[in-house]
Amino acid sequence: MTDEVNPRIFRQYDVRGLVDQDLTDEVVELLGKGYGAYMVDLGHERVSVGHDARVSSPRFRDALTKGILSTGIDVIDIGMVPTPTLYFSLFRLGVQGGVMITGSHNPPEFNGFKLAVGHTTLYGPEIQRIREIIEAARFPKGRGTLTDQDVRPDYLSTLKDRIGPFDRELRVVVDAGNGMGGMFCPELLRDLGAEASGLYCEVDGTFPNHHPDPTVPEYLTDLIAEVAKQEADLGMAYDGDCDRLGVVDEHGNIIWGDQLLILFSREVLERRPGATIIFEVKCSQALSEEIEKAGGVPLMWRTGHSFIKAKMKEVDAPLAGEMSGHLFFADEYFGYDDALYASLRLVRLLSRSDKTIGEMLADVPRYFSTPEIRVDCPDEEKFQVVSDLVAYFKQQYEVVDIDGARVLFGDGWGLVRASNTQPVLVLRFEARTPERLEEIKRIIVSRLSEVSGVQVPE
Repeated sequence: MTDEVNPRIFRQYDVRGLVDQDLTDEVVELLGKGYGAYMVDLGHERVSVGHDARVSSPRFRDALTKGILSTGIDVIDIGMVPTPTLYFSLFRLGVQGGVMITGSHNPPEFNGFKLAVGHTTLYGPEIQRIREIIEAARFPKGRGTLTDQDVRPDYLSTLKDRIGPFDRELRVVVDAGNGMGGMFCPELLRDLGAEASGLYCEVDGTFPNHHPDPTVPEYLTDLIAEVAKQEADLGMAYDGDCDRLGVVDEHGNIIWGDQLLILFSREVLERRPGATIIFEVKCSQALSEEIEKAGGVPLMWRTGHSFIKAKMKEVDAPLAGEMSGHLFFADEYFGYDDALYASLRLVRLLSRSDKTIGEMLADVPRYFSTPEIRVDCPDEEKFQVVSDLVAYFKQQYEVVDIDGARVLFGDGWGLVRASNTQPVLVLRFEARTPERLEEIKRIIVSRLSEVSGVQVPE
């Protein structure tokens, strides 16, 4: 590996690191050369490139594009867009791949790159192949052409056409967190017949009001207050690049991704009985039970948008989702995670019913659970910590180890997995009673502290 490039930026399903430390203009240009060489090897000729609003993203766009062009690959620059708009360009622009420059939900000092070939994103060994190309400095020489194209009007018209007007007017509050969702919301909701208002919809990559991560309850407090103030039907929040959706109901209760997946599964399975619905290891046992009750086949899989999309294609699943709010619709859509599309699907679902979200979920079996708990753990240690936990708990319990250690206790479960995007471990616990929840948490946290010294907050 050339000295300038930290190999740890090449993660499971994207390239990500600290701006001006891991990611300099020179490193990003090398990444462009590596990706361009990878595309040349596949016989491809043209890619699209988009970027988010982070301060570093425009200059990284310039450096990445320079690198790609130098390998002879043509580039269509689609400008500043949400990540789902870059995915949309893969279906619309006659390209054979694309790159989205985005730090997603990470703090402002981070940035990253989602690399696509064909209609989907790379992960695992294919991302490492690009690292190996850079390590060997095996770059073809060429002179690709650069063009600009605004794909946003086509993207927005497609969303409207796929959803159609809502059946009844709902009052919706949107919190874009100054991320990319602010480009189009709440106007898109109004165009389809909702009464919509917005918080922090001015796009600002410094995120001056709160960090755009709807998995963190404290970042939803302003939205919850505004829903109550307006007596709205629901509130919706997006992450920085608008591929994660967060929802609060009319009472200000947070509706997590697995609960949203229950609602969408019921709708999809009415038309696709027997279909497979995919979810990841942090999701509630109630989701699996509800998918079966609705006539579907539940399939637990690895966390991560690239892993989920690949599995959807493999088993022909019309729907998939994650606790984090990534929701993937192959039903009536393209199969990628698009928080704008998911939010429109949710409002459409509600508009076709006289029930609130809370009423729709009232019959779901009640489990007691924690939100995601994130604890710091160095990148070079986190996967070994999880591996040690898997080996230890397999001596006593059934352990699902497709992605971390999900330890099954019969009346509940606990999970420890290594984040693929940050130097953290992600924990979650669930049980039938609050007392058992605390007991399961204590069992796993105690062993985690012994293995790693990691301290988990109460």
